[in-house]
Amino acid sequence: MSHDDDLGEKLAIDPTRELSEVCEDLARLLKNPDVVGALTQRGINASLALLALDGLEAYLAGNKSQAAEDLKTVAEEIEGRLQFGNDPPSA
Repeated sequence: MSHDDDLGEKLAIDPTRELSEVCEDLARLLKNPDVVGALTQRGINASLALLALDGLEAYLAGNKSQAAEDLKTVAEEIEGRLQFGNDPPSA
């Protein structure tokens, strides 16, 4: 097989497992009380971050309607908190 033949082959890469592991690690961090406290001091709501992560996971899994719903909810919550002056520390 020549080098030119090698160029025509496409590698099949499935990052599902790796992406799932990264999301699980991030979810674990976002549930850690020390991390939640540090984020709260910076005006970041860990519960909203977890919902955003759910949306990202849904999108990566191909569930675009669930992703859109989750991410829309996060965006609306953040916008609402900004409009009412709840940022920081409670947004």
